Order: sequence, then C-alpha cells, then structure tokens
Amino acid sequence: MQIRTLLAGSALLVLAGCAAGPGTTPDAPEEAAEARYQGTLPCRNCDGIDLDVLLRGDEQAAAEERTFELQASYREHPQDPPDENYAGNWEVLEGTANEPDATVYELTPDGDGQIYYFLRVDGQTLELIDPQRRRFQNSEMLQLKRL
Repeated sequence: MQIRTLLAGSALLVLAGCAAGPGTTPDAPEEAAEARYQGTLPCRNCDGIDLDVLLRGDEQAAAEERTFELQASYREHPQDPPDENYAGNWEVLEGTANEPDATVYELTPDGDGQIYYFLRVDGQTLELIDPQRRRFQNSEMLQLKRL
C-alpha cells in the first residue's frame, strides 16, 4: 500500500513539473502583460498613417513598469517622411469630457515627441482622442484594434 502511495505521489510531482513547461518552475514570475494595437488613421496629404502601438504592463502595474512603443508610418506621402518611432511610459487617466467613467491611456514618449491619448472603447479597441480627452467626429476612423 505504501508503494502505491509513493508511486502516485511521484507521478503527481512529475506531472506538476511537466505542466509548468520546459525550462520553467512553478514559482517563476510571469512575464509582463503585453497588448499590441494596430490601425490606419486618416491623413490629409497621404493614403493613411499606419499606427502600431505595443503596451507593456497593465493598469495595476507600477508606473515605471507601464511602457510603450509606438510606430507611425505614412502611406504614399508626397514628402516621404521617415517612420516615427517613440518609446516611453503610459498612464491611466479616468474620464473624458462626456464619459466620466471612461478609461484613457496617456502615452508620454521619452525625450521629444507628441503625447498621445487613447480612449479604451472596449477590451479590443483603442481610439485616438484629443488632449482635452474629447472624441473626434470621425471617431470610428481613429480606432486601433488589438491583435
């Protein structure tokens, strides 16, 4: 009887080790959460601005753990500007001009660069809004979708 118990216990330990995956231990810290959003914004002088935003960390993380990378590429622009690449930190703000319970992400690049404001429409959609946290009239055209 003791041998069966010993074998069953050993089997459970082996299975628990396999469930953790190769090269990991059950007590290993999880990697920071990441979310990537992409979309094409309208452009007066070109065919659109492809925006790619990678957010690292989550809303409960410490401020220094919430980082982002943003890349903007202009389609068929007559002046052929280079891609814009920014990295920095993001903050969680509460409320917009018309929605006091809304969640807004403020992306502040390191060094020079524009601060971006995104309204969290739902778990899969961010929408570019103005610095006064107001939505634009063409709001559907300013949305990024989570990949």
